[in-house]
Amino acid sequence: MDEHQTGGERHGFTVHAWRIVGVAVTLVATALTVGLTQGWGSPDQPPSAGSSAPVTTAPVLLNGTDDAFIQLLIPMNEGVLALIEHLDTRPADADPSLRTLLREVRETHQAELRDLRGLLAEGNVPELNIHQGHQMPGMVTDASLAELRGAPDAEVPDRAAALLRAHLAQTVVLCRGEQAAGGSPELKALAGRIQQARTTELRTLDSRPGTPGAAPVN
Repeated sequence: MDEHQTGGERHGFTVHAWRIVGVAVTLVATALTVGLTQGWGSPDQPPSAGSSAPVTTAPVLLNGTDDAFIQLLIPMNEGVLALIEHLDTRPADADPSLRTLLREVRETHQAELRDLRGLLAEGNVPELNIHQGHQMPGMVTDASLAELRGAPDAEVPDRAAALLRAHLAQTVVLCRGEQAAGGSPELKALAGRIQQARTTELRTLDSRPGTPGAAPVN
C-alpha cells in the first residue's frame, strides 16, 4: 500500500469522525433546547395554568356581630334538634303534618350547624356556649323540654308547635340583624339563606290543618 493511498484513507476517516461529532453536538443542543422549554432544572418557574399547585385562601374575618350571631344560633339550632329528638319518642300519629315539617327542619338545621361551625373554624374563633342556662327568646331550653316530657300526649303537638314557632320567628329577627350589622360577606350571605328557610318553615307551620292564622312573617 503506497503512501498516497494511506493518506487518503486517513483523510476519509477524519471527515467521517467529524461528521459523527457534529451530529452528536446537534442532538445534545436539541435535547437541551427541549429540556429548557419544558422547564428542566427550573424549580422557580411559576406553575402553568391548570396545574395542581395549592391555592391559599384568605381567612374569614368575623366582627363582633358575626361572632354573637353564630354563638347564639348554634345553641338555638341544637335546642330545636333536641326537641325533634324528643318528639320522635312520642306517638307518631299525634300530628302527621307537624312531623313532616320537623323532618325538613332537622335537615336544614343540621346543615346550618355545619356551615356555622365551618365559618368559626375559618375565622379561627373558638365555639363558646355563652348562653348556657339563659332564657333567650326563641331558644328551646332544658326547662321547656322537661315541661314537654310531662305533658299529656294530646297536648304535645300544640306545645311543640309553639316552641318551634318562637324559634323560627326569633331566628328571622337575628338574621336581619346580622345582614344589617355583620361584617363577614360569607356569614351575611348564609344569614340571608337561613332567613329564607325560616320564613318558608313558618308559613308551612302556620298552614297546617286546624292551625289558627298567624301574623305573616316578611
